[in-house]
Amino acid sequence: MAFDYAAAEAWSNNWAWGLPLIVLTVLVHAFSLVVIRDRVVLELPLLLRARRSEFVLALLMIVTVLLLTVLHAVEASAWAGAYVLLGARADFASAMLYSLSAMTSYGHAGVFLAKHWQLMGAIEALNGMMLFGLSTAFLFAVLREHWPTRPRR
Repeated sequence: MAFDYAAAEAWSNNWAWGLPLIVLTVLVHAFSLVVIRDRVVLELPLLLRARRSEFVLALLMIVTVLLLTVLHAVEASAWAGAYVLLGARADFASAMLYSLSAMTSYGHAGVFLAKHWQLMGAIEALNGMMLFGLSTAFLFAVLREHWPTRPRR
């Protein structure tokens, strides 16, 4: 069995594009979480002049979840842009659908990458696990910090 140079090149190209995208999106995500914490989670209760209440918690969660959703969409757009740039998908709409499907590990969109770029979909799914893990930890921290306290009876 002869060594398949074309397959090896395709494999390395997938990693050469996928790893920088992982680093970029994780850095953007982490720094964005800091901004959301500083500008929303810490400031909103001060603006409302309330510390821990159901209303403040609900408002914080709504705003935080909306901002995290936009952040995940921006990160999926970076992957979709790479797919179009590389010729893995013909247009941005189908690349975005594929990207969101891969990032969330949904996988039922019926959209696929060009054969020699298919490993990037698995790499993006790995990235999605990291990003959603960071988001989950962040939401938990917001809940924990702002959970209304009640006096014990």
